[in-house]
Amino acid sequence: MNTWFIIAQILGVITICFEFASYQIDDKRKYFLVTGIGSFFWATMFVAIGLATGMGTQLSLIIAAIYSTVRNLTFYRIFAKNTPESKETGLRFLLAMIAIALVAGTITVINAPVEVRWLHALGMIMALGFVVGQYLPGVHYVRITVVFYAIVVLLTQTPLNILYGDFRWNIMGILIESAKILSVVVFYIRYAHQPKKPQLQFAKP
Repeated sequence: MNTWFIIAQILGVITICFEFASYQIDDKRKYFLVTGIGSFFWATMFVAIGLATGMGTQLSLIIAAIYSTVRNLTFYRIFAKNTPESKETGLRFLLAMIAIALVAGTITVINAPVEVRWLHALGMIMALGFVVGQYLPGVHYVRITVVFYAIVVLLTQTPLNILYGDFRWNIMGILIESAKILSVVVFYIRYAHQPKKPQLQFAKP
């Protein structure tokens, strides 16, 4: 356990805090800002892991985290303007993000071990659903899609995801995805008596 690995765990804990906080927010602009910052720390966590164990196994994860950071912070800027031009820009950006995710996901599925190819294919579908869910109006789409996406990602952090004969459990990855699910549960408990309040504040750009 070297210094970079310890730093990665600290960055993972910071990521968990931001991920949990983001799904307690009922304002879409603030949601994108907080989750974007969380994605940045998520990316730095993978960089630290790469410095500890080798960049070869972390490169795709670093790219995915950077993609998430750019997507969320760009949406934050788009939703902040709330003009006809920003709406059109937002839709174009969404389509571009879907196209990138589709290409990257297809490559990942093809290169995945045959035994778990179905899992990566399911992950790609859930990831695309989550990207669309982030853009759709209301608080519910993003939270429903993130729960399903997190469940699939959880499976990839267990020995079910066979990589080069390595049957490790990625505890930090499991904690990060679990934090998202727990945050959604807490959010709905908080608004159980005011179901319409967050819906009105989480409007489409």
